[in-house]
Amino acid sequence: MAAYQERVERLQALLRFIPRQAPAENCPDAGSLLERAAAYFKDNASPSARRRAIQRDLEELVSGGEIEVVNPGGKPLRYRRAGALDSNDPYLWEYARRTMRQAIESALPLRRLERLWPQVLDGKAGFELGEDKLRIVSDTQRLLPADIREEVLVDVLEALARGRTLKAGYRDGLGTHTQPVLHPQGLLQRGPRLYLFALKNDETEPLRMYALHRMTRSAVGEADARKMSGFDLQSVIDRGQADFAGDEHFDLCLRARGYVADLLRDCPLSADQRIEDEPEDSDFEVQVRAHVPATGQLLRWVLGCGDKVEVLEPDQLRQVVMAQTSKAAALYRVEDTAADT
Repeated sequence: MAAYQERVERLQALLRFIPRQAPAENCPDAGSLLERAAAYFKDNASPSARRRAIQRDLEELVSGGEIEVVNPGGKPLRYRRAGALDSNDPYLWEYARRTMRQAIESALPLRRLERLWPQVLDGKAGFELGEDKLRIVSDTQRLLPADIREEVLVDVLEALARGRTLKAGYRDGLGTHTQPVLHPQGLLQRGPRLYLFALKNDETEPLRMYALHRMTRSAVGEADARKMSGFDLQSVIDRGQADFAGDEHFDLCLRARGYVADLLRDCPLSADQRIEDEPEDSDFEVQVRAHVPATGQLLRWVLGCGDKVEVLEPDQLRQVVMAQTSKAAALYRVEDTAADT
């Protein structure tokens, strides 16, 4: 049964990498598909074995009518998803539009577009665009992901999926090594790092975050993982705990100008954000008020805005920003002084 499930998952993964609507020259061949889906063929010992395995899978998908060869007789063969919507069939497109509308209605009012894109990429929402027509990129500096042991990630995913404990070797930021038994609750990618929300040993609280790149070893346990009462991954993120904050919120008041003023008009800091124009003689364009979680992410965002933002309230955040910007300015003053001499 496990082998059958792995085969089904492998075929589904291949389908995700094969576009439905793309010119022949942009369609993938077996080699490029093997690179994208390498994780699903790691059990094949040699490159030639992996090549034979993916060829068998592709032949099965072709014979089942899931995909088609777009360049018969060509080398290498290229593949495209079969059964594209007929652009001249209004009934099919109306059905697709209804399906897409339902998906949008569940995501857009909550401002959670991240729920929508996976459905668009695989066609479940009605329209299938594929990675050749839809990509999502970060608006911050992109860093390479932290180095994670392959088996650690496999064990974490299995423990979560099966609801089992996880035995881990863990080295914290100070270099201290421990061997806790973790009770996984949820997994979060925050920027280039992966974190596991888990209870530790016999604790019922607090909910802790474990960086996967700090796990030195792991093993899926035999016991069922203890569930934290009331745990909800989205609620944890909304409260700011994903940024190592507690449940503290505060009323933020700031002045903004330039691109930040435009950004906050389009993308509010919170659902209750209020924005007003500044007086004509002000150095800023707008004043913004919002109830937000007290997180390091907020501080980093404010600092990243530079002179386009001035924090007015709370005073504690204003003092932190003043201290951080003064320290940064001092670094550059030292460099400027050295350059002058």
